Amino acid sequence: MNKSELIEHIATQSDISKAAATRALESIIGAVKSTLKKGNSVSLVGFGTFAVTKRAARVGRNPRTGAALKIKAAKVPKFRPGKALKDALN
Repeated sequence: MNKSELIEHIATQSDISKAAATRALESIIGAVKSTLKKGNSVSLVGFGTFAVTKRAARVGRNPRTGAALKIKAAKVPKFRPGKALKDALN
């Protein structure tokens, strides 16, 4: 499912226009982004938790030449599914 299909699904299930569904989805995505950017996590009970973790700097290899190169430390988003989501899949 891509973003436009998700918007279509939200609009159909909620009996709202696609424009309203788009605004709602964009609002949710924006809220998650801004919360993660502040270093906080977003927990949606039954769905899962979005959090930020730090990835340490490391040495990688250029696959073409085999030369070593430094990869900078970075903050990366992580998602940990909730129990209800896991149970729905099994």
